Amino acid sequence: MIEVPQGLPQWITDHIKLYLEDPEKAHMWDASLGSGGTTGLLTTLLLISKGRKSGQDRPLPLIYRKIGDDYVIIASKGGAPAHPSWFLNLEAEPNCVIHVGPEKYRAKARVAEGDERAAKWQAMAEIYAPYDDYQVRAGERQIPVVVLEVQAALSD
Repeated sequence: MIEVPQGLPQWITDHIKLYLEDPEKAHMWDASLGSGGTTGLLTTLLLISKGRKSGQDRPLPLIYRKIGDDYVIIASKGGAPAHPSWFLNLEAEPNCVIHVGPEKYRAKARVAEGDERAAKWQAMAEIYAPYDDYQVRAGERQIPVVVLEVQAALSD
């Protein structure tokens, strides 16, 4: 069973709980509930990575875009100077599970580089404009573009 991590902002905790209870409703997320200053509905997935220290499943809802057969997410952390914990978890263990609405998949994460990164960044910034501001705010840190390659569909 997936447990909601402690210490997250309430709007993220609420989104995780909604994803676990009603994934169809949680899939389309109202951006005005977050802290990015944008509005409108955005597609989100629930990433479940293994905690690199705890070994426990760590769920987190993230904005995504499907490009080809892959799901693309951005490790922005709102433009903070350090990478988010979920990204560090994927670096340590790239195998993960994603919930995309009611569908569940085993996936493997990798970081896009070069021209692929530029194209996928642009595609993500088209659906969530604050990413460009986050990159400016992040300073020296290049925000990773993470590609989640589906390995297999999972059933309940």
